Amino acid sequence: MNPLLQRLQPYPFERLRQLFSGVVPPAQLRSISLGMGEPRHPTPAFITQILVSNLTGLSNYPATAGEPRLREAFAGWLARRYQVQLDHMTQVLPINGSREALFAIAQTVVDASRPEPMVVCPNPFYQIYEGAALLAGATPWYAPSDPERNFAVDWDSVPANVWQRTQLLYVCSPGNPTGAVMPLAEWEKLFALSDAHGFVIASDECYSEIYFQGAPPLGGLEAAAQLGRSDFRNLLAFTSLSKRSNVPGLRSGFVAGDAALIKDFLLYRTYHGGAMSPPVQAASIAAWGDEDHVVANRQMYRDKFEAVTPLLAPVLDVALPDAGFYLWARIPDALGLSDTQFARALQAQYNVTVLPGSYLAREAQGANPGAQRIRMALVAPTSECVEAAQRIVQFVQSLSSKPTS
Repeated sequence: MNPLLQRLQPYPFERLRQLFSGVVPPAQLRSISLGMGEPRHPTPAFITQILVSNLTGLSNYPATAGEPRLREAFAGWLARRYQVQLDHMTQVLPINGSREALFAIAQTVVDASRPEPMVVCPNPFYQIYEGAALLAGATPWYAPSDPERNFAVDWDSVPANVWQRTQLLYVCSPGNPTGAVMPLAEWEKLFALSDAHGFVIASDECYSEIYFQGAPPLGGLEAAAQLGRSDFRNLLAFTSLSKRSNVPGLRSGFVAGDAALIKDFLLYRTYHGGAMSPPVQAASIAAWGDEDHVVANRQMYRDKFEAVTPLLAPVLDVALPDAGFYLWARIPDALGLSDTQFARALQAQYNVTVLPGSYLAREAQGANPGAQRIRMALVAPTSECVEAAQRIVQFVQSLSSKPTS
């Protein structure tokens, strides 16, 4: 067996299952999960209809690069959304959801024969970044998010000798779990570091279409274009239909950016078997070409956040994020509970599932930036989210009313 597999840590939801071992929630309360970030809004009917009407495509092997019409749909959406122009033949590729591609890019760009290869990622983070780095033979370095700066990642905390060995940087904007969006000045800093040290930037943008106020979130390609980097050198942006169009089971997205990197990634994917099936390609073309369902989807999330956030704010340190569908709440110190104790007790007493923040981060530089926080995914119907919030309020109030010893 590949010895690098032994370096992988359990996935957060496996840890959650172990945390809840032996817990018997009250039977009179229906189970409500705010734990997993899986979209639960209905899939738009037109996507389903196009998918099933193109099943004849199953008789053909698909090209790894995708059909030209599909790549044109990617480039067209990027032009409309970000005002950037990319060559659909050389600068975009279909991917089977952003998860598999975010993993695969590390296997493509990391050269493990170089001394002490490093991969930098935010902390807290999407655990695929860590696993991808480890299985590519690199060492992850975790850059902490700063609550005092709306959870912006503290890239300045990364030592110079780490940047010198860095081959790949994962960024996530809007962030999971914090919802923070990177401003142009932050992109400019990272581009300068990439130019100085030659590392690739993999920008995870799968939450870009779920936002609540003001202009839509700035994307990596958009930032590069605004800064005169029209060749998008050493930059790849990854996005997906899963959250935007409520089709996580479709496994459809794309990667776009530096043509030289796309060429090498296509070579890797050809051997890896990363082709998208023809019916999925047809449904994807339709989905990327329609914005009405995206606007309606965004409004459903806005409604939920407007209903839930004011309920929770009096008992937890929580605020509306920049974007995404998570609330990243801090547990009051006065409760005397860790994030894992809070999640277990909430499950046991009120049958509501939340994810401990420490499961989404690593102990690094002397601290776990997810500790004492919980992530709540507002993916369930509004009525369920509101009921869950009301139970959380009751839970915290019950703890606050207990006399201290």
